Amino acid sequence: MAKILITGGAGFIGSCLADALVQNPQHYVVLVDNLLTGYLSKLPNPAHRNWKFIKCNVNNYQDIAPVMSAYGFDYVFHYGAVVGVKRTLDNPVLVLDDIAGIKNILDLSKNTGVRRVFFSSSSEVYGEPVELPQRELTTPLNSRLPYAVVKNVGEAYCRSYQAEFGLDYTIFRFFNTYGPKQSTDFVMSKFIKAALQNADIPIYGDGEQTRTFCYIDDNVQATINALEQGLAVNETVNIGNDALTTIAELAHTVVQLTGSRSRLVHLPPLPEGDMTRRQPEITRMRALLQRPLLPLVEGIGRVLAAPRFE
Repeated sequence: MAKILITGGAGFIGSCLADALVQNPQHYVVLVDNLLTGYLSKLPNPAHRNWKFIKCNVNNYQDIAPVMSAYGFDYVFHYGAVVGVKRTLDNPVLVLDDIAGIKNILDLSKNTGVRRVFFSSSSEVYGEPVELPQRELTTPLNSRLPYAVVKNVGEAYCRSYQAEFGLDYTIFRFFNTYGPKQSTDFVMSKFIKAALQNADIPIYGDGEQTRTFCYIDDNVQATINALEQGLAVNETVNIGNDALTTIAELAHTVVQLTGSRSRLVHLPPLPEGDMTRRQPEITRMRALLQRPLLPLVEGIGRVLAAPRFE
């Protein structure tokens, strides 16, 4: 039986990963979260007996060390972090505290026999793109926002621990991922919530910013394939969809699919953190996923058909 730790396990992507992992009785999954942005309602179905939740702050060594020492994990998914553009801009010191958690996880992993650490990085590390699509090995990492800097530091830590201690890693640079469990801090869930309430949908600037949107099942399946098939070892992988959509197009699509009476209201552009363009090059992602990605309209339909978690 593989023992797996997921930090940030009560968050959106972490809990969805756990839902999938516990379907396999050969996995035992421990989820830790400080519940700053996580919710107990997102944890896996208790009918599955092969998981456990522990409230824990990975940034506090004395909190996370006993957990990792007690279980002797085979694999660690370090997904715990302060997330959300507004939250990270409003709390830059809190964001920087996550560097301690990265170091704690890597130190404990190398000392407790962890076979591989999966680190959740972000498309934010690219900043404003100098090339599209954004490629893992050639696109410069030029963002100076605290959140992006922390993710970049985390990537450097992973590579350094592999070079010095032989601790294997996989770095996932997550691009916009959406699904039923996503909190309303993010553009997709924010638009859907407003549309269902027939409320105004706010768009910052002219709405011509381009984004890509990856349905959570594609994210999770690529991740599990990397784990179970031993793929992307000591590699960095963009995890996302590469189909471009402007923010205004997204808003119109959501209004149409929900049959909403919402109005699109344009607000002044955000002072920082709202990149004009973002698109991953996903050759590696496709190799991990091993099937076609879900189209945007179908993904939004799945969100609308699912129960709410907040």
